[in-house]
Amino acid sequence: MKEISAGGVVFRREENGALQVQMIQDRYGKITLAKGKMEPGETVGQTALREIWEETGITGSLGELLEVIMYQYSNANSEIIDKEVHYYLVEAISGELQAQVEEIRGVEWLEPLDAWQKQQQAGYDNNDSVLRKALQILGFEVE
Repeated sequence: MKEISAGGVVFRREENGALQVQMIQDRYGKITLAKGKMEPGETVGQTALREIWEETGITGSLGELLEVIMYQYSNANSEIIDKEVHYYLVEAISGELQAQVEEIRGVEWLEPLDAWQKQQQAGYDNNDSVLRKALQILGFEVE
């Protein structure tokens, strides 16, 4: 069975020009990026924008595709699911930051290097390359 999800690295520029990146804390306490399952009739890009809005309250503008991550997991019925997650660079346009508490514990805006630090400390390994690519495009080099 295959499942397709989409999400993104959401960023914004403050009035003073400072860049911030959005990170969420999932229900397991891990730092991650907003994402969710594709619904019938949606494109992966539409899925990414909808999921970001649902999970964080932010409306975004879809940028370039950063990466497609693939992995497997077992669902509640012990079936093996082939998961494909499409991550985009997304610029925040409007909205108030608000966590969808049914699915995530929290959401916050962070300075880019702080976002990287949190990803390294408490994030999923397969998000490292996604966040690294986004930060490089936004002008930040990380190791």
